[in-house]
Amino acid sequence: MNKAQLIDAIASDAGLTKADAKKALDAFVSTTSKALKKGDRVALVGFGSFSVAKRSARTGRNPQTGKEITIPAKKVVKFKAGSELADAVQ
Repeated sequence: MNKAQLIDAIASDAGLTKADAKKALDAFVSTTSKALKKGDRVALVGFGSFSVAKRSARTGRNPQTGKEITIPAKKVVKFKAGSELADAVQ
């Protein structure tokens, strides 16, 4: 499902116009991004939680040459599914 399909689904499920559904989705993405950038955790009970984790530097290999390279440390976004979402997928 792409963004346009998600907007259509939100609009039909919530009884909103597509423009309002797009605004709501964009607001959710923006607010979640800002919270994660500050280092906060975003938890939606039953759905899941978004958090930021630090990934330490490590040594890897260039698959084309086999040469060892250093992969720098960075922050990554993690999502952990909630129990209701996990049960729905089963």
